[in-house]
Amino acid sequence: MRSKLWAADLRSAGLPSSPSAVEVIEIKPPTAEILIAAMGAEGDRVASRFARGCRSFAALHRGTLAAYGWLSTETEWIGELGIAISPAAGEAYVWNCFTLPAFRRQGHYRALLEGTVAHARAEGLKRLWIGSIHDPAEKADADAGFAPVLHFTVVKLGPVRWLRASDAPDAPAGLPGEARRRLGLGRRSVIGRVAARIH
Repeated sequence: MRSKLWAADLRSAGLPSSPSAVEVIEIKPPTAEILIAAMGAEGDRVASRFARGCRSFAALHRGTLAAYGWLSTETEWIGELGIAISPAAGEAYVWNCFTLPAFRRQGHYRALLEGTVAHARAEGLKRLWIGSIHDPAEKADADAGFAPVLHFTVVKLGPVRWLRASDAPDAPAGLPGEARRRLGLGRRSVIGRVAARIH
C-alpha cells in the first residue's frame, strides 16, 4: 500500500481564503444524530470521539450531510500505517474523511477540506496534517492547500508490518523532519507487529 502525509501551513497566503459554495459546519454533540446516521456501522464511535476532545466538520448539500471528517489536536492512531501522530501545539490532524456515496465526484470532499482549513485558520491554528492513500481524490488535498511531506510504502507479512517513509521531493525544508517527529519515526523504516486500535 502506498500513502502520503500532507501538511497545510495555515499562515500561507496561498491557501483558500474561504470555503467553497458548499456549506461546511462543525458538528457538535447536541446535533450529533446527523453524524451518527452518516457514519452507519461506525456511528457508535461518535460519542467516545467527542468525549476525548475530537471535533467533526461536515459539508452540507442543500441541508443534507454529504461528507464529514474529524479534527484532533491530540494523539491519533493512523490505522493504515500502524503508528500514531501527535500534533504539536498549534497543529491538528484531519482524519476519517468520508463522502457519502450519493455525493461522490461532486466536489464535496474538497469543500470539506477547504471549510475545515478556514475554520482552523480562523481559530489561530498554524498547521494541519492529513494522510491519504494513493487515489485520484488526493488532488483535493492539494487544491485545499495541503502539500505532500512524506511518502509511505506499507507491506504486511503475516502479523508483521513493514513501513518505509521517504521525504516528498518538493516538501518544504525541515518539514519532513517535523513530520517524522510527530509520528515518532527515525530515518529508517519501522518493522513491528500489526496493532489494531479502534478510534
